[in-house]
Amino acid sequence: MQYTKKPLSRGYANQILTIDLTSGKIEPQPLDEKIRDYFIGGRGLGLYLLHRKINSKTRAFDPQNPLIFSSGPLGGIPQFPGAGKCMAISLSPLTHIPGVSNFGGHFGAYLKYAGFDALEITGIAEKNSMIVIDDFKGEIYITDAPAMDEVFDLERAIVEKFLQEGREKRDIVFLTTGLGAANTLFGCINSHYYDAVKPVNGTKGLFRTKQAGRTGLGTVMINKNIRAVVVLSGFPHGENPYGAADWNKVKQSGSRLHKVVKEVDPQSLRMYRKGSAGLIAFMNKDDYQSLPVNNYQYGSDPRAGQICGKNYEEHLFDHRGMDGCFPGCNLRCTKGGWVTLTSGAHKSKKVWVDGPEYETAAGFGSNLGMWNPEFIMEANWYCDNYGIDTITTAVIMAFVMECYQRGYLTKEDTDGLDLTWADEQAALQFIHDIAYRKTALTSIAGLGMMELIAWVGERYMARTGEPDPRKELEKFAMQAKGLPFSLYRTHRSLSMQASYAAASDIGAHHAAAWLIKVDLLGAFPTFEARAKALITYPRVRLGNDNLGLCKLPWVDVFNPDSNHYQNTDIYINPASQEIYADFYNGMLGTNMTWDKIFEQTDRDINLQRVMNMMTYDKKTGEHDWIPDRAIGPTEDVLYEKEKDYNDGQVISILNKPLDEIQKMPTFEKREILMKHRREELKKLIGFYYRQRGWTEQGIPKVETLRQIGLWDFLNEEARILIEKNSGHQTARN
Repeated sequence: MQYTKKPLSRGYANQILTIDLTSGKIEPQPLDEKIRDYFIGGRGLGLYLLHRKINSKTRAFDPQNPLIFSSGPLGGIPQFPGAGKCMAISLSPLTHIPGVSNFGGHFGAYLKYAGFDALEITGIAEKNSMIVIDDFKGEIYITDAPAMDEVFDLERAIVEKFLQEGREKRDIVFLTTGLGAANTLFGCINSHYYDAVKPVNGTKGLFRTKQAGRTGLGTVMINKNIRAVVVLSGFPHGENPYGAADWNKVKQSGSRLHKVVKEVDPQSLRMYRKGSAGLIAFMNKDDYQSLPVNNYQYGSDPRAGQICGKNYEEHLFDHRGMDGCFPGCNLRCTKGGWVTLTSGAHKSKKVWVDGPEYETAAGFGSNLGMWNPEFIMEANWYCDNYGIDTITTAVIMAFVMECYQRGYLTKEDTDGLDLTWADEQAALQFIHDIAYRKTALTSIAGLGMMELIAWVGERYMARTGEPDPRKELEKFAMQAKGLPFSLYRTHRSLSMQASYAAASDIGAHHAAAWLIKVDLLGAFPTFEARAKALITYPRVRLGNDNLGLCKLPWVDVFNPDSNHYQNTDIYINPASQEIYADFYNGMLGTNMTWDKIFEQTDRDINLQRVMNMMTYDKKTGEHDWIPDRAIGPTEDVLYEKEKDYNDGQVISILNKPLDEIQKMPTFEKREILMKHRREELKKLIGFYYRQRGWTEQGIPKVETLRQIGLWDFLNEEARILIEKNSGHQTARN
């Protein structure tokens, strides 16, 4: 179909694109001003679009479940660092509640340039298809997708197709997924964009990828028979091309943050050289014990230097060219390099790998007991090529390896694979087998942690005649709400435990409240400070998701001016927050403080909790918990591994001298410690509920939803369930 776009106004295209794959209907729709101004964009707008399409009976693979891509009003503006984020939103096939995943690259920006604040896809196509939004021709159409199972084959075919049609590489951005997404419930979506300056074989330029990895949205995409979404467009030109209310203010705010990044990052985390993998050295410190080793059993290892950012920086990352995932970002943390594959159908082939980022480096590294950075890069590449989430894959593998370690699985169960810590070739084979659903074990593993726990338990009982071990397995199956943990060991951060359990409504992911680093640095000296942080940090972190911005220039580049602030949490980096507020106000024509801007995020945080309640009903709060392994030592030997620290906590709990504590049996001390930590976590979650204005079961109260204005945007079923589950009866209006 042909369409006409309007000039951007205050960062908005003021239009969404809806596509029904079943009927073939393609329809641009105006973005209602009330919805736009309330939900802002990105994650918030996407959750609202999801809410209006589903009910409590909708499932991830139902045709009416939409797959939504949404940027925000500040996304796609290269005058400000980190403006290339987009959100993917849908019901998750892995967790059965709303799934949200952010990703970088150019897609969100180009979607806006082409005239749309969001793309909403419903229905199921009859065959493998590709959606094309051609801004140059003012045309949108659905066509056959190239017949490729692997992502990088598909990438080459798509690029070649549009080059032959006369497009330039810089004009082509697209999303893909692969066969692994079809064969698991944790498929990822790859976001492809052209890097014109990266040297390659004596020339310059290659297509690079970022991923929407979490919650299995690539699986939703491929279930709809969509293999690719292509946008053909380019950067707007002219004075104030994004329709800012105050273009000079926007440019000045970008210059100020650019200066902070330029001056601070080379002296601190050095992300422009190490990428996010530099975080491994911090988490591995003896005082923190927060780097997961062997399925979160341990928190540090002397071999961690082999997979830390410094090693990648010096030996594997290619620093030539500009490593920002979007123009204008001088943080340049999108690192990558070349590696020769040792396994699979592409064995001996030299490939470019985008990454690894911290999560992937720790997931396939320390958490599997692997200390070879080239192995990690190979695992990273194959997951991207198959279209599966690296975090979920790695954490499921770690659980399987611990089951093997503890005798819950044998070689008979693993089809002969010796799934022991540090066995690289067995681990790579496991990845290939997951992608192809080759064995009984990998077929079940592809369905996620909950199904895997049940399968392992059944096999163990059948083989041994022993009682059902599932309660024991659940202690070290690292998941919450069905989503495997991102890669932080939380024994020494109560704030992060509560973040995984309750503040992150998609499951155990760090996007909402990544509190572990500042907690370890002493930002929250009291219980009350931790509870407050569970409110304030998600507002900012998820607020950036609504605006279309990357969090890293804020959270990982500490503005030294923040040290001068009084009577506030300097770790939230208020000096940089004021720069973000200037950007926001300059674009939207408002005059708001940074805390008021991000306070608006309470709207979509509550909306996501409402949609979780539509799935969980009155049991919503029961899902706000984490495994014992995330709380503390699950057996005596793990207590003894960190004996001094653990004894110190028991001393504080019992108020007894060290010599008395040392005489106690380890088992007794461990039970006391674990009981105390569970109680503290439960107390913190309860405090979080009260601060949010939710019931003791974690369900938003009617008065809370009315107070923030969300009640008017809820569908009738949601209102009825809220009234029933919050014990509040009110007249409908």
